[in-house]
Amino acid sequence: MTDDSFELEVLDVIEETGEARSVVLDPGEHREHFGYTPGQFLTVAVPSDRTGLVARSYSLSSTPAEDGPLTITVKRTPDGYASGWICSELRPGDRLRVLPPSGIFTPKNLDADLLLFAGGSGITPVMSIIRTCLARGTGRIVLFYANRDERSVIFGAALKELAAEHPERLLIVHWLESVQGLPSQDQLRAFAAQYVDRDAFVCGPGPFMAATVSALKELEFPRERRHQEKFVSLGGNPFETSAEREPGADEDETPAPAPSSVGQTHLQVDLDGVDYEFDDWQPGTTLLEHLESKGIKAPYSCREGECSACAIRLLEGEVTMRANDILEDEDLADGIRLGCQSEPASEKVRVTYS
Repeated sequence: MTDDSFELEVLDVIEETGEARSVVLDPGEHREHFGYTPGQFLTVAVPSDRTGLVARSYSLSSTPAEDGPLTITVKRTPDGYASGWICSELRPGDRLRVLPPSGIFTPKNLDADLLLFAGGSGITPVMSIIRTCLARGTGRIVLFYANRDERSVIFGAALKELAAEHPERLLIVHWLESVQGLPSQDQLRAFAAQYVDRDAFVCGPGPFMAATVSALKELEFPRERRHQEKFVSLGGNPFETSAEREPGADEDETPAPAPSSVGQTHLQVDLDGVDYEFDDWQPGTTLLEHLESKGIKAPYSCREGECSACAIRLLEGEVTMRANDILEDEDLADGIRLGCQSEPASEKVRVTYS
């Protein structure tokens, strides 16, 4: 087991729909490691007879506004081993091995007016955002929630209750494919046009997110007010210790960039409100590796460049990334990089994790 993973007791497994379950976890004595912001996710180790375990990331649907247990919500996917195991086999009293919360799909200002788009199980991080903003913030929230049919609506009763409790602040628009067909980009654009001054968050199946983001771009939503959650199946095993990893286990057919010729780099890092400064960031060493060598617990999940848990913003200097399966061109243009893949490429680098 790595120093960063913890075994949490399963307090309950709640049937949300025929295909979705909410798993309630007790952080217990590890609570200090499980503070989170709305919209973040947990990386879970699911036991496998074939590989020992598989790692999957599932969003938290609970809210940090309540000092209660953690809840992730999982929808069974066709031929999905991990989601199938969680939905069918997991029971109260079992224990799950998890990494602390990660992710950047979270509002910076809980008082901001929000425009939220969720498709299917994409409601999970959105639900955490809604619950937290209603409890701790003052902004108004509009949710566009698309599902296949009425039976597929996760959190239907809870959303109805929240809307009744906050009629002036929460508006929910349900879109059912069985009634209205799939929402088109034109329809999404027409809906979003009413709320162009808001911060937009989008989570759901790939085609739904692509159409929604394209609609927001057509309305000229600025990049800083347009947020998209993306998950990919992790290729590596973040629960292995470095001693357990075989040489070359993290390599693929694409070679890593050649080490920079700049020599040692002067590094400045803002992490959780603390400023760190080092003069010895070595070429060929990632930012995450360098910070860990200094005893600093920087966020990460997959170590493969396949998620956004380790995302940083480059404020000064240059880095190169070994791999990137998650950031788009716009993200890169905005200075977003992956800490687990970034190596120094200039004599001075300044970054922030906020």
